[in-house]
Amino acid sequence: MELGLYTFADVDPNAANKGVEAKRRLDDLLEEIQLADEVGLDVFGLGEHHRPDYMASSPSTILAAVAVKTKNIRLSSAVTVLSSDDPVRVFQQFATVDLLSNGRVEIMAGRGSFIESFPLFGYELDDYDLLFAEKLQLLMEIRDNEVVTWEGQTRKPIAGRGVYPRPLQDPLPLWIAIGGTPQSAARAGYLGLPLALAIIGGEPRRFAPLFDLYRQSAAKAGVDAKTLKTSINVHGFIADTTEAAADTFYEPQAVVMNRIGRERGWGPTNRGQFDAARGPQGALFVGDPETVAEKIVANHKIFGNDRFMLQMAIGPMPHRDIMRGIELYGTKVAPLVRKALTPSEAGA
Repeated sequence: MELGLYTFADVDPNAANKGVEAKRRLDDLLEEIQLADEVGLDVFGLGEHHRPDYMASSPSTILAAVAVKTKNIRLSSAVTVLSSDDPVRVFQQFATVDLLSNGRVEIMAGRGSFIESFPLFGYELDDYDLLFAEKLQLLMEIRDNEVVTWEGQTRKPIAGRGVYPRPLQDPLPLWIAIGGTPQSAARAGYLGLPLALAIIGGEPRRFAPLFDLYRQSAAKAGVDAKTLKTSINVHGFIADTTEAAADTFYEPQAVVMNRIGRERGWGPTNRGQFDAARGPQGALFVGDPETVAEKIVANHKIFGNDRFMLQMAIGPMPHRDIMRGIELYGTKVAPLVRKALTPSEAGA
């Protein structure tokens, strides 16, 4: 099983000088990705957002910068908001990063958990589903064919045009990321694309039927089961002790969840809910290396997932604590997880 990290590159939305704040976060982020590579983690994902609380509106640009500074770690978007982007440009950008990284890049495409990009780029929210379906179809067509002929409702047709550069990887890996919608899981299975499932609340085991639906849909479409890959993407933090991990992570995570909660009508979170969520049945992976490793293995038994992605850099998390968490993840947690799994499951 691959072990990785992802982040949205959180910044202070109230910073007086947003350029200085973005520069600070970018410098820290590059150090974090380089450390993840050095300690042997398998994947780093960077999400796309268009809000004042997140810096990474152009993940491919940042991944290009770090591609030449790393050696082994796979580099992914987490996610690319495909509905409000141009699939031709998305492919070109990630194909370029693939060349820079010597074949280590992936696209993780999703509809997006926020809607700011739609009015920003001139798209109608009423077309939310159609935009994603058509643009995903076009992206797959570009991925599979150097010269593309395509026609749809959401953009002008392409008549026999080449799309360049071509990546080293053929085909360029493309994942679908979802937040719990059954239709999205079924679509990914029907298309035979790897599926990443975000679990940020509730009991993880309740999400397991989505992977069942995914595999059933793939089987009905005649997709080879060997080509299917799955990931669970979660929140969590690792420190030298479980108490330190919980105390360090609670406040930054609560700041973010309460800010988003106010926008979406959720009730405020509290320490009691947080502590319950980091228990054995909860969605937070917070603790010392042994505690987190045990929970990763336990959830692998539920999901049979090929990849596990942890979001530690949430909200105003101190950079030094993130760096220590990454170090522990790679040097302590990863060996424990890989030892606990069979050789065929452990993968990289």
